[in-house]
Amino acid sequence: MLERILEWDRQTFIYLNGLGVEKYDAFWSAVTSISTWIPLFLLFLILIYLQHPKKEALAMSLMVLLLLGVILTTMELTKEFVGRLRPNNDVEVNTLIRILKSPANYSFFSGHAATSFGITTLMVLFLGKKLWWVWIFYIWPLLFATSRIYVGVHYPLDILAGVLIGCLYAYLFYRLYRMIILPGKW
Repeated sequence: MLERILEWDRQTFIYLNGLGVEKYDAFWSAVTSISTWIPLFLLFLILIYLQHPKKEALAMSLMVLLLLGVILTTMELTKEFVGRLRPNNDVEVNTLIRILKSPANYSFFSGHAATSFGITTLMVLFLGKKLWWVWIFYIWPLLFATSRIYVGVHYPLDILAGVLIGCLYAYLFYRLYRMIILPGKW
């Protein structure tokens, strides 16, 4: 059963990666770069500080950093434990795909998907009651995660797992924030 799922994952990846067109390579390479999104991170911080009192905004900012640290730690431990090769490093796949990036570490699960969906979900939970349009920020993680297939470094299940883990951790951190920080209001 697991082998059938992994084979589906490989075939789906090969198909989706094969849809790439060379004239869009620069766009997707920029989308997959974390530095491209720094203005969005700054916007998140600005919105938190504009919509909430300073102490609350500081607590929210610290929760985002803590969330990021927990996701990255979980990701590193999981990658080492699972040990799934990235498509660009897998000899059964890498001759069949377009490769724009070549990281050497393991594939499962996608840190790009987990961190971007985690941060965005936490931002939506923090800002959603005050800013109805905050849902538009999900464009970022959708593009960011999709780019990982395009550049040849993650299978679809790596991304799906990252999305689920990021959203789950964001929800747990939001609940933790509401239980610990909000009741005392500092």
